[in-house]
Amino acid sequence: MLQGKQFLQKTVLVIGLLALAGCADMNSQQQRMVSGGAAGAAVGAVGTVLTGGCVACGAAIGGAVGTAGGYVMDKIDKNSK
Repeated sequence: MLQGKQFLQKTVLVIGLLALAGCADMNSQQQRMVSGGAAGAAVGAVGTVLTGGCVACGAAIGGAVGTAGGYVMDKIDKNSK
């Protein structure tokens, strides 16, 4: 089983590759939601590694919050135009 630092490195690498590969045919809202979810998952994973919590739980919660944040930011941007 991977230890904390190795798991974190591999998680960030996988998230980065998925983000690069998956955004080609998306509209701006979808891109913001995906990038927000990826960033949130990474921050959640890092936070739980540092605090000794459940890494998968932190990544899942962070991903959900990041996705919602991307959606909200897109709506704010569209309403301000």
